[in-house]
Amino acid sequence: MAHEARVTPGTTSPSGPPGGALPEPTRAVPIDHFSAVHLAAATARAVAERCGLPGALPDQAAVVASELASNIAKHATGGSLYLQPLTYGEGMEVIAVDRGPGMRELERCLTDGYTTTNTLGAGLGAIGRIATTLTIRTRSGTGTLVCARLAPRGRTADAERPLASLCLPADGEEHCGDAVTVALTDRGPTALVVDGLGHGSEAAEAARAAVRCFRRAPDADLPDLFTAANRALRHSRGAALAVLRLTDTTAAYCGVGNVRAVLLSPDDVTHQLTGQPGVVGWNMPPPQVRRLSTPAGSTAVLHTDGLDHRWARAPEPFLLRLPPPLLAAALVHGFRSSRDDTTAVAVKTPLRLR
Repeated sequence: MAHEARVTPGTTSPSGPPGGALPEPTRAVPIDHFSAVHLAAATARAVAERCGLPGALPDQAAVVASELASNIAKHATGGSLYLQPLTYGEGMEVIAVDRGPGMRELERCLTDGYTTTNTLGAGLGAIGRIATTLTIRTRSGTGTLVCARLAPRGRTADAERPLASLCLPADGEEHCGDAVTVALTDRGPTALVVDGLGHGSEAAEAARAAVRCFRRAPDADLPDLFTAANRALRHSRGAALAVLRLTDTTAAYCGVGNVRAVLLSPDDVTHQLTGQPGVVGWNMPPPQVRRLSTPAGSTAVLHTDGLDHRWARAPEPFLLRLPPPLLAAALVHGFRSSRDDTTAVAVKTPLRLR
């Protein structure tokens, strides 16, 4: 049986565009020993400071990470924390994924003072007070996923948007050759995922060049975005690239190379698309746009080939119904190849511009 909870303290304020900083890879902290709890807290504080979060938010991010990591260390196996800036807007998120027994009494676990290990029992209750939004899904015998988002005062809308991404380098690599960015334009939310050829610093530079190019005109026609990226990457090693633009009822996909788009309903995989053969910056074919219907409640996923595409063959309903932050984390945690850079972005429709 699956359980879920979502806590959203505070009020919603209008949101402006995100800052101009180029995206950074997700920081992953495997919780394979209790000593990893300290590392998780220190990493969360560092990410919050790099995000420019004001006041006590960096310390609060450390508390959230420490509590989530402690829960994994005490109760679960195969768990990790993923820490990063929000995909869009101001703030950060701390995501915990494990393969533990799940929480049989989730509502009680969210109450301060509740404990099963004779500790103070402040974990999820404290996180619920600190986080701008807290989203949890758990299933007995499978595990638990938690996303705690922290945003500055007046930026609650940034933490509430139903979009998320993770971007991880291959194990042992300092640089990530993948990148992702999302723009909320008048023509609809538009997501770019790019996979620089190979690994290392040169692949990372190709990916960042594609992001810079996209951000100059994210509301352009999709073929025009590809034409501009092809020019921008001519002196790089090139990249696979995909763009997905959503409205309330349709999705427009354009891709070159092996970046996949998957559209999900709460009950099934409705469409799977992959890009045209070629390399942006080298031998890009004339870009073609494919348009698909996206009924309300659909979720769109874009991911690079570091994620095993077989996840979409027969996913369980529990996975299909996860909200974007937990879906992206579940896919990366469960289906990532450690030998390749991996990126996944998930967006739920309709996504309102506010």
